[in-house]
Formats: sequence, structure tokens, C-alpha cells
Amino acid sequence: MKGTVELVDGVHFLAQSGTGHTISTDGPEESGGRNHGMRPMEAVLLGMGGCTAYDVVEILRKRRREPSSLKLELAAERDDKIPKVFTHIHLKYIVSGERITDRDVVRAIELSIEKYCSATRMLSSTAKITYEYDLLDE
Repeated sequence: MKGTVELVDGVHFLAQSGTGHTISTDGPEESGGRNHGMRPMEAVLLGMGGCTAYDVVEILRKRRREPSSLKLELAAERDDKIPKVFTHIHLKYIVSGERITDRDVVRAIELSIEKYCSATRMLSSTAKITYEYDLLDE
């Protein structure tokens, strides 16, 4: 896996993945930022969210349960002292799909968090990761 991060101006950067996709990051105004992109730690949190959401969908599909929707809401707390690592991350999965049971959702979430999602495994070294879910009727 490769990528580049290039200074645009101030503390605004353009990051490009090895697959050619880009995101823009910027710092807060007090550090010279102008709100031209998300904060880098927001990108870390969203990357973790994408990782576990992907896993949950794939695990459900392998169990022959097709989700018609999955939304993940993330909330994180960070340490006050530097380095300001994540100390708590709460995930709320909102899932719908025919024939998907509570048991299916819990199993998929737990497998993702505990086994498959590289990002949750890394972040769990500093953050307590908790979750909840809503299984919506089709």
C-alpha cells in the first residue's frame, strides 16, 4: 500500500492513495488552517468506519444475508494531552435487509471488531471500542 501527502498551503494537504483517490485535509484556524478539508484524525476515524462497515456487509453476505442498507455513526473521544490519541470510540450500526436477524448483525459486528478490521484492532490499543446497532424492518 502506498500514498502521498502534499502541502497545498498553510496546513492544507492533498492526500492521494496508491489507487489514485484523493482527500483533502486541513488543520484548525489557530494552526493556519482554512477549513479546506477534514482534519487528519477525522480521516483516521472515518477510515476505521469504512473498514468495519465493509466487513459487516461482507460477513452478512457470506451468511447469505443481503443488507439493503448499512449506515455507521461514529463518535470518538481523544486524550487531552499530546499525543491526542483516541480513548473511546463508539460505533452505531444501522442495518436493514430481508431475513437479517439480531444474531446475524451482532455476529458480523463482533467478527469485524475483534478479528477482521485492521483499523479497529490498531485503534483498540489506545481506545475502548464499544458498539450498538439498530436492525430496521424492511
